[in-house]
Amino acid sequence: MRLLALGDIFGRSGRDAIKTHLPDFRREMDIDFVIANGENATQGRGITPDHANILLQSGIDCLTLGDHAFDQRHIQQHIQTEPRILRPLNFAKGAPGKGSHIFVDSRGRKILVMAVLGRVFMKSSFDDPFAAINSVLNAHPLGKSVAATVIDMHGEATSEKNGMGLFCDGKATLVFGTHTHVPTADQRILPRGTAYITDVGMCGDYDSIIGMQKEEPLHRFRTGMSKDRFVPASGPATLCGVIVDCNETTGLAKTISPVRMGGCSLLPSLD
Repeated sequence: MRLLALGDIFGRSGRDAIKTHLPDFRREMDIDFVIANGENATQGRGITPDHANILLQSGIDCLTLGDHAFDQRHIQQHIQTEPRILRPLNFAKGAPGKGSHIFVDSRGRKILVMAVLGRVFMKSSFDDPFAAINSVLNAHPLGKSVAATVIDMHGEATSEKNGMGLFCDGKATLVFGTHTHVPTADQRILPRGTAYITDVGMCGDYDSIIGMQKEEPLHRFRTGMSKDRFVPASGPATLCGVIVDCNETTGLAKTISPVRMGGCSLLPSLD
């Protein structure tokens, strides 16, 4: 089985790149299932139902969300009837939607996807992500009730993301980090067979500051004051993610490879 996990889709630029590049890439690379983080797809803050539908129609099978999950108010109702959009598993009790779901691919194989929020350096307090993940992993063991398990660990701290990878080693196919929008170079197979990367980066314009036009963030860094609102950068977007091939019987990873598509020379494409 071949999985593709993509980082935070940022604004119009990221959405347009998904529509332009993903359908052909998925077909050419024989991808069985695509997971992407969509929490920045609308103006860099949350996602609207319309934008979610466009991304799902472009070849994404599951959209995960993060700390901006409900910044766009109409998604609160939409997520209750759209199982392909997952809010964080350890979000506030009573939050609409679900944090995990079992999908079935075109060959009838079951794929468990979970989204979870880290707590280190995050602005809000969330439930324990390790306990939340462990409960679902125990209920749906890899290689038995599901053919693959994918976890989007959305957080600031690289140490916490590394901890989640090691905690899930041997119990998940892939643990990939999102939220910081900068692709890391530490993709690897952990000792017990789980593929891991600290952050897959973003699907957005890298001639920016984590997806936003540079001027306002630079002004705030230099002065500590705001001058204007943040505006998403609108240049060519680079799609960043990883491809993971996994064992058909155990669900454990065999290979993990970084992916970069489109964009500009600021973030060169990989072969």
